[in-house]
Amino acid sequence: MDIDSYQVRAEIIHYAQLAAEFDLVPNTQGNISVRDPESDLVLITPHDMPYGTMTPDDLAVVDLYGNKVSGRRDSSFETPVHCALYRARPDLHALVHTEPVYVNVLGVLGKPIEPVVVALLVNLGGAVPIMPYMPSGTDAFGQEMVRVMGDGFGVVWANHGLLTAGKTVDEAFRRSIIVEHAARIYHLALLHGAPALVTHEQHGGGLA
Repeated sequence: MDIDSYQVRAEIIHYAQLAAEFDLVPNTQGNISVRDPESDLVLITPHDMPYGTMTPDDLAVVDLYGNKVSGRRDSSFETPVHCALYRARPDLHALVHTEPVYVNVLGVLGKPIEPVVVALLVNLGGAVPIMPYMPSGTDAFGQEMVRVMGDGFGVVWANHGLLTAGKTVDEAFRRSIIVEHAARIYHLALLHGAPALVTHEQHGGGLA
């Protein structure tokens, strides 16, 4: 992966703008990053910039400890969080942080997002855990997130939002959509009773 390539940078912009279009992020909230597995450099969206005006040249490059390497703008406020996860999980090459409505509804209630639909089981491996509220943007936050997330591919930040991960931006973003979709169904199902959950034994398959 060449993080200086226009294609890589344009892909991040594309998914950042999709997140806004799909109402996964309000205003300038949220962030997206990719890690180059060869150089361990991280390309991440800038701090507090509207997605509609963001261009590939606005992205920042940092090392695995959040030190700025290049870029005309400051990196996202939550850069230390991304870096903490990349250091702990070398299998991950892309992270997407959004603030979806139904994920946050369950997050403020302290309810993990259970596999009420097979897509969550297949793409996230099971329930998406909730990290208790902490102010974000620090390495300490990142370390606690790593602990709660374990070897999964998503975690809810209580009273804040969602982070999903993958080998590509497309995979990480797709997981964000799946988690929000499952959260909406779970929320609506809870209004009518106790939802039936899908188990690995019932499904019999692995991750998508």
